[in-house]
Amino acid sequence: MTFTPPRMDATESRAWLALIATCELLPAALDAELQADAGMTHFEFQLLGRLNLASRHTLQMKELAVATNSSLPRLSKAIKRLEHRGWVSRTPHPEDRRATNATLTQDGRRAMILATPGHLETVRAGVLEKLSPAQMEQLADALEPIVAGLDPKDHFRLTRAEDAD
Repeated sequence: MTFTPPRMDATESRAWLALIATCELLPAALDAELQADAGMTHFEFQLLGRLNLASRHTLQMKELAVATNSSLPRLSKAIKRLEHRGWVSRTPHPEDRRATNATLTQDGRRAMILATPGHLETVRAGVLEKLSPAQMEQLADALEPIVAGLDPKDHFRLTRAEDAD
């Protein structure tokens, strides 16, 4: 008996390869822009953004790791870099001595705000302006169920445009 490995049809292959290429190329483009314009990585920008949205601009490190799909060692190294720049402070959690909180500082919020216009320009030029409004809707409609399947506890907290109004 001969084993025949499963194969993708032409449409599946086209969609999969486009998604994989996007997943590989987009982070490098975002990193390059943020490094050049703001001296931070895209991951660091995400950390600042998550802290900015948090109550009192503070999250436990383990919560921040989950919200950014990061390991604790990776997160700790990034927070240490942000701390050295004065953009984040770390303090013991007041109710759990084993936990550490990360808090966005005023300088960190300023850095994030100053980085945002260039970041948005890169996102628009690299992705959004390549799509018609209908294609953007289709992209969101296509990716949201994938994210929901990969993130069943909704750690990334995606919000549809009509839900945000």
